[in-house]
Amino acid sequence: MNNTEYISKEKLNELETELNHLKHTKRGEVAKDLERTRALGDLSENAEYHQAREEQGWTEDRIAQIEHIMRNAEIIEHKKSSSVALGSYVVIQKKGEKNKMNIEIVGGEEADVANGKISFLSPLGSELLGKKEGDKATIKTPKGESEYKIIEVK
Repeated sequence: MNNTEYISKEKLNELETELNHLKHTKRGEVAKDLERTRALGDLSENAEYHQAREEQGWTEDRIAQIEHIMRNAEIIEHKKSSSVALGSYVVIQKKGEKNKMNIEIVGGEEADVANGKISFLSPLGSELLGKKEGDKATIKTPKGESEYKIIEVK
C-alpha cells in the first residue's frame, strides 16, 4: 500500500507549526492539568481527570499522525497542464446547473469541500484525474449519477 501523503508546501508549513505547538506547549498544558486533577482525589470518580487523560490521548495521537504525514509527505505544486492532476485548479460545471465551480485537486489531508479543495481520492477528484477541458466526469451519488463538464484546467 502506498503511504505517500500528497500535500502542498503551505500545508507542510501548517503541520510543522501545529506539531511544534503540540509538542512544546500543549503537552505541558495537559501534563499540568493531569497533575492538578490527580490531586483532587479519587480518580475513579474524577471526571476532570478522565477528561485530561482523553485530552492527553488526543494530543499524542495527533502528534503521531502529523509525524506520519511529514515522514511520508510528497510536496505537490501547481503546474499548468492540459489534463487534471494533483495540484490542478479546475473549473467544472454540473449538468443542468448554470453556476461553475472552481476547485483545486489536493491530497487527502488538505481536502476542504467548503473551500473548493477536493481530494484526488474522492469520487469526484479521482474521476477528474487525467481528463482535459471539454471532457465529462460522471460520479455515482446516493441520489443517482451526477455529471460534470470540465470547463477549464488551470
